[in-house]
Amino acid sequence: MPIKPEELAALMLEVEKEDPIDFADLPFDDAELRQLVASHLCEMAAAMEKFSTEDKLLTLLAVSAKLVLENLVLNVQLLRRHGLPVSDSVEGLLSRLRKPD
Repeated sequence: MPIKPEELAALMLEVEKEDPIDFADLPFDDAELRQLVASHLCEMAAAMEKFSTEDKLLTLLAVSAKLVLENLVLNVQLLRRHGLPVSDSVEGLLSRLRKPD
């Protein structure tokens, strides 16, 4: 892939300006975590080098969707654990999912 892990980590940091990540009290340096993830994603991209463009996009979309779902689940679990309400948009989504067809 034409992007280096350091460049990807810098892009991640730029995106975080719009939607910051709460690293809370994790015993890890956020820059090191960002670099670890960037390196992993660059390795994944390199492994897909022989994929068609469509297969690359589908794979990246599937990985992104899985991560967004995982993030949603973890956030809802955290809120419930602390007895806090979810946002209106999340509650609306969850309400739609609870309704039988």
